[in-house]
Amino acid sequence: MNTHQREFSAAIDPVKLDRLAEVAVKVGLNLQPGQDLFLTAPVAALPLVRRIAEHAYKAGAGLITPFFSDEEITLARYRFAPDASFDKAASWLYEGVAKAFEGNTARLAIVGDNPMLLSGEDPAKVSRASKANSVAYQPALEKIAGFDINWNIIAYPSAAWARQVFPGEPEDVAVAKLAEAIFAASRVDKDGAVAAWSAHNATLRSRYDWLNGQRFAALHFTGPGTDLTVGLADGHLWQGGASPAKNGIVCNPNIPTEEVFTTPHARRVEGHVSSTKPLSYQGTLIDQIQVRFEEGRIVEAKASRGEEVLNKVLDTDEGSRRLGEVALVPHSSPISKSGILFYNTLFDENASCHIALGQCYSKCFVDGASLTPEQVAAQGGNKSFIHIDWMIGSGEVDIDGVHEDGRRVPVFRKGEWA
Repeated sequence: MNTHQREFSAAIDPVKLDRLAEVAVKVGLNLQPGQDLFLTAPVAALPLVRRIAEHAYKAGAGLITPFFSDEEITLARYRFAPDASFDKAASWLYEGVAKAFEGNTARLAIVGDNPMLLSGEDPAKVSRASKANSVAYQPALEKIAGFDINWNIIAYPSAAWARQVFPGEPEDVAVAKLAEAIFAASRVDKDGAVAAWSAHNATLRSRYDWLNGQRFAALHFTGPGTDLTVGLADGHLWQGGASPAKNGIVCNPNIPTEEVFTTPHARRVEGHVSSTKPLSYQGTLIDQIQVRFEEGRIVEAKASRGEEVLNKVLDTDEGSRRLGEVALVPHSSPISKSGILFYNTLFDENASCHIALGQCYSKCFVDGASLTPEQVAAQGGNKSFIHIDWMIGSGEVDIDGVHEDGRRVPVFRKGEWA
């Protein structure tokens, strides 16, 4: 570790970082004795990866296999690689990862790269590389989207990311601020983090139990620039926080999380909706999104910024113009109250109600583990190479649950649970 790296790691509380590693292993993954772990992270997150390895092996992990990404290597591709490079992806790697998941290997992803890393690169090349990677990743993505194994995503406060979130601060101050924000959102800023997650999961469970008891046919969102009816998939199931994967292990896929979510019906979404927070997507900030749905499909899309990139995303495949997720998050969530735009979906989606373009989660169906892909599609589940969340909730948005007979029940009023 050089002096520069040491300076920034000193801005990160080592006790809280260790708590985050412990929560990732014990709560996020609930890693089982003898279970292998596949881990991806930016090289900047090495201090966290090392702590995770300690906690994972203490928990009885069989073998930990880490893969690291590097921003300079990523940029080198865009600056020096031949044009044909941008239509290629490491399909051999993802096939191996899918095989590992078939063997019950757990999955942990650490995010922390500069969210605007590719902002200065050719958008066409970024789009091509993203599409090639999405296609190649499909065998592994199916195991994640199908919740075949226990998996988890957490974050590390890299200097490059911190500079984007707190641009007016010296780097060490920015890193310290981002670190504290991550620790607070991840509920590791105080002692008893594992117990805190148990209590939080119980709160989320009470919310999705109520929604599952209601069996709404649709949700109706109204607010500034929004009048949207989201039909819910036949036999949909609300989930949130901790839930069992198909391998029987109860895990928390996202840390942090404030949402309860389910699968919308891909062909029963009508109306228009406006985003309430910017979407940071592969180096582009897409802001003030406005889309209109007809029979479940986006037929019109605009944005005040990043519209070209938005439309490229929508043209990824047939399913990219349809919804794969709808999630409810109160406006008073800790991440919303922090007032921070993280430029990272893991955090920003937990500040607001949101919808996701693309692939659905088959686990969000009654008896989802036993449904075939054809049955999921027949019940309204969407299929796509992408899954991109963007925020549509605020303190001005109301949501009604709509029953099959047209009866309406208040779900949210002014951004809060009703």
